Amino acid sequence: MNEVVLYDYWRSSASYRVRIALNLLGVDYLTVPINLLEGAHKTPDYLALNPQGFVPTLVIDGRTLTQSLAIIEYLAELRPEYGLLPPDIVDRQKVRALAYAVAMDIHPICNLHVVSHLVSMTDKADAREEWMKHFIADGLRKLEAMIGEGDGAFCFGDAPTMADLCLVPQVYNARRWGLELTPFQRIVDIDSSCAELPAFQAAHPDRVKP
Repeated sequence: MNEVVLYDYWRSSASYRVRIALNLLGVDYLTVPINLLEGAHKTPDYLALNPQGFVPTLVIDGRTLTQSLAIIEYLAELRPEYGLLPPDIVDRQKVRALAYAVAMDIHPICNLHVVSHLVSMTDKADAREEWMKHFIADGLRKLEAMIGEGDGAFCFGDAPTMADLCLVPQVYNARRWGLELTPFQRIVDIDSSCAELPAFQAAHPDRVKP
């Protein structure tokens, strides 16, 4: 296998997901930090690599991959034995639904460029915090219901899947914005189960911050 390179921002939820996936699969990779606050994602060189100007970008097997869930699904199909996606088609749909509920419904409206635009449209001092808390809480409430009681320690069963890879960064963001997580006990318990695993520990923003 050629050298694996992850273009990454330490606090990006999407990058965080992919770091966890690579760690779970035992893939060694080189990190190239892309500082979003300094506009490194808007440079011609980076846009040539990733035309959307988003992180992460993963170079693996001689290919350049973008979009975190597409990257994770590529890795899941490359190494199916690790169970990032379950073997059964119905179970895969369930895991995808949970992952997409975070990555497509909560994350996009709480993204840096969206909230920056919001702040530019209002003089309200706490607009950013109110926005984040409202949409993260609403999304987690719905996700808690989707997960249900469940028997396993994770979003789906007794081992982490793509759903957990999406959940954990979102819980990190919720805590960062001071959201009270008491109403989401199942989610808190799942996050705690994930936090015990070295692959999740090594991917945590505090561990990879440049």
